[in-house]
Amino acid sequence: MENNRLTHIDERGAVRMVDVSAKDDTQRVAVAEAFIAMDPDTLALIVEGRAAKGDVLACARVAGIMGAKQTSALIPMCHPLNITKAQVECTPVFSGERDDGRAGIRITATCGVTGKTGIEMEALTAASIAALTVYDMCKAVDRGMEIMEVRLLKKDGGKTGLWLRESE
Repeated sequence: MENNRLTHIDERGAVRMVDVSAKDDTQRVAVAEAFIAMDPDTLALIVEGRAAKGDVLACARVAGIMGAKQTSALIPMCHPLNITKAQVECTPVFSGERDDGRAGIRITATCGVTGKTGIEMEALTAASIAALTVYDMCKAVDRGMEIMEVRLLKKDGGKTGLWLRESE
């Protein structure tokens, strides 16, 4: 563990939004991912553009970006940020391409800001909302889809600098 102090809890144990007013503005970036596993036939439907609700991946990308911009409204202790970058990529993963053999969509979200606090939550929210959008658009044909592996891959900037997820 990098730090044993929970910054959103004060000395009395009450939750609080961290005061970042004395911190310098720095460029910050975060990359997060999610994987939504699905039946291979559902993936084919998405890739071939046959989903009844339209272009699933385009909608998921836009929803992820919108989600990143709404993070502080969804997560109570997050500061509202003037996001300078939000990008969501959706990559089809076919059966056999992963170690576990599962088919689905790998979602990668990259968010950036010049500010006083990190942007990890925005990247994680973007990846999550994109995955939820895929689920919403395809649930009529595959209610068994699973959203998994929502995790931070990289964060850079601020006092702690660069952090990268170790290869597994």
